[in-house]
Amino acid sequence: MSTPKTEVPYGTLDLVILKTLDTMGAMHGYSIARRIEQVADNLLHMSQGSIYPALIRLEQQGWIRTQWGVSETNRKVKFYSLTAAGTRQLRVEVANWERATALVARFLEAKS
Repeated sequence: MSTPKTEVPYGTLDLVILKTLDTMGAMHGYSIARRIEQVADNLLHMSQGSIYPALIRLEQQGWIRTQWGVSETNRKVKFYSLTAAGTRQLRVEVANWERATALVARFLEAKS
């Protein structure tokens, strides 16, 4: 019996995209989505309806840049890469995530 796939938890999509680009370098949108699914051991499902709007938003914020290139299937695609501002924002996103998870952990560990 397979484990059902879920969407990326609310508020973490920017973090996982920025971290993926930081780790892997420039990638096109489809590859970013598949890499996130791979790292999540296929427990997450990355739909086009979530990845591409997020990429556009990150580009508008100046955290990623795009450049046209050719994919491994010989198609013209946009490649996304991290900017210096994106590297700084990744540090902010990681710190925010660590604070949020520490807060939730306090409640889970609390005794009545």
